[in-house]
Amino acid sequence: MYLLECIAANYLANMCFKRHTQCLYQRLTATMKPTDFFARHPVFRFEEFREAHQSGGTRSPETTGSVLKQHVAAGNLINVRRGLYARVPEGADAATFRVDPYLVASRLAVDAVIAYHSALQLLGKAHSQSQRLTYLSVRRAKPFSYQDTEFVPVLVPAVLRKLPDLGGGLRVERRHGLAIEVTGYERTLVDVLDSPEHGGSWEEIWRSLEGIEFVDLDFVVEYALRLGSALTIARVGFFLEQHKDELLVEERYLEALRTRSPAQPSYFDRRHRKGGKLLPRWKLIVPEQVLTRSWGEVA
Repeated sequence: MYLLECIAANYLANMCFKRHTQCLYQRLTATMKPTDFFARHPVFRFEEFREAHQSGGTRSPETTGSVLKQHVAAGNLINVRRGLYARVPEGADAATFRVDPYLVASRLAVDAVIAYHSALQLLGKAHSQSQRLTYLSVRRAKPFSYQDTEFVPVLVPAVLRKLPDLGGGLRVERRHGLAIEVTGYERTLVDVLDSPEHGGSWEEIWRSLEGIEFVDLDFVVEYALRLGSALTIARVGFFLEQHKDELLVEERYLEALRTRSPAQPSYFDRRHRKGGKLLPRWKLIVPEQVLTRSWGEVA
């Protein structure tokens, strides 16, 4: 009997504490000013603001929309596109203020991940800068342009789409106080070799990747094999072999990739199926300029 009374007392105490915590949270969020939210979220989706604005349970969706419209009219916010807003810093003019494109891309989808050449740019490894900003998502979307930047969505490869971490190799960068997901060095290396159309010219891809001083080779090989493309695996193997001294590539990594390379000779660049030299180990027909890194004509 005594044990049951103790259990009941503990249960009631926990319930009271939980209710007290919920009430305290509701009072805090109910009193949060929109400007406080804007200060912490330089770019945000409507859903993010609605969740914070209505967390106290006293505001309607219509009220939330009205608040945003008022701040846009007052020049405190910019309506980047439907459902996406950017804060205008104090003293700046909404008509001329340049919104950080990486922040925009990071909020174009709930699961947006900056990727390919754009990841190299964000991580400071791109050979040259581009006005084309690419991001991954499991949801289909259309490209759009804003303030001279073209935002290009790319579907996460089907083989990775159902994985909880979308294949791994992601990292979080903080920019103007906002967390941005971006593919890390290892995944980006494989991704641009898998989809070179999102990496720029071969010269751009090579020179950018050569700016990476260190990679986790176990992840590079594992991720390349996970994608399952024999051509991609061979490209990765060829790149690692060409840079084995700089990246400290052991033979076992190259051999793991070689066993999954194409069974028949394949063009290194399917967009340009002419010329080149066959590399028997990788069954790749590689353009001379890529092979010797004498850039100029390979696009």
